[in-house]
Amino acid sequence: MIHRFPVRVYYEDTDMGGIVYHANYLRFIERARSDWVRNLGNDQNAMRDAGLIWVVRRIEADYLAPAKFDEALRIETEVQKVTPARLTMSQQVFRGETELFRAIVTVVCVNAESGAPIRLPAEIRALL
Repeated sequence: MIHRFPVRVYYEDTDMGGIVYHANYLRFIERARSDWVRNLGNDQNAMRDAGLIWVVRRIEADYLAPAKFDEALRIETEVQKVTPARLTMSQQVFRGETELFRAIVTVVCVNAESGAPIRLPAEIRALL
């Protein structure tokens, strides 16, 4: 299942050249992941209250083409692999049918107090 999330490029997202500043792609894909998790029915506030939080462990990113001010973009998120301890997904940013950015993102759950990694809860693995 592919999750699609729309983003509009605002002035604040761009650099002096009028193109999206490279770090902002990470913000765009974070928003898309948060929306995707919410749509799955995973309540991140309830997780945190139970002492668990999602954290990004690794991102491998490729910048393919620039996005510019006021363009409408689409972020697509798709699960690649789920293990007892990790969730790996692909995320791509498109302008129309043109791919601008792609990333492989690995997230894990950690204990909110100690920061120690923990296994993904069974109910979360079931959602995926």
